[in-house]
Amino acid sequence: MAKRFLAIPLAAAVATIGSVAGLGPLGYAETSDGGALKTVSDFDAITETSARSKAIFEEASRVMTHPRCINCHPATRSPTQGEDLHQHVPLMNASQSSLGPAGLVCSTCHGAENRPIVGSRMKSIPGNAHWSLAPASMAWQGLTVGDICRQVKDTSRNGNRSHADLIRHMGEDHLVGWAWHPGEGRSAPPGSQETFAALVAAWVETGAECPD
Repeated sequence: MAKRFLAIPLAAAVATIGSVAGLGPLGYAETSDGGALKTVSDFDAITETSARSKAIFEEASRVMTHPRCINCHPATRSPTQGEDLHQHVPLMNASQSSLGPAGLVCSTCHGAENRPIVGSRMKSIPGNAHWSLAPASMAWQGLTVGDICRQVKDTSRNGNRSHADLIRHMGEDHLVGWAWHPGEGRSAPPGSQETFAALVAAWVETGAECPD
């Protein structure tokens, strides 16, 4: 069981930073109910392969564009947080390392696991052993689903991942899987990592077509 931390001083300090930055208080409670994700068989009625491929990616994109994922795929090198994608508090710049600047790296606050806290509306501090921001080439915020799709399969922007690599990454990566176990006070994306990976695999098998 994760240790519980009495974090009233920390929460107060962070809330103060947010107020100074004009961002308002941190830590509103959020609902942990991502709902259902369609399975691959739900698309069997679409007989045209290209159309089925596009429809499958549209469904998979419900995970990619969920706040638990897209907060770490920001338009700039500064992560966002919460359901409304507000600016990270305290203000962070992950730099090209994706781990934050010297002296205030991500692991300063984010440990190897979620940490429940007592005495704060924030409920918990999210954590994972591989906590980091996505590379700048993988920024998703502000893009259409079609743009995200084209970026995801572009080896010059996706970390040089092949289609097979993408399936493994989406289905096995521990940080991707964290999205469905985000800690108290945060919603999870729809479905499960297994269902999501199956959709990505089916998208690849049908030609990896992208929505317009």
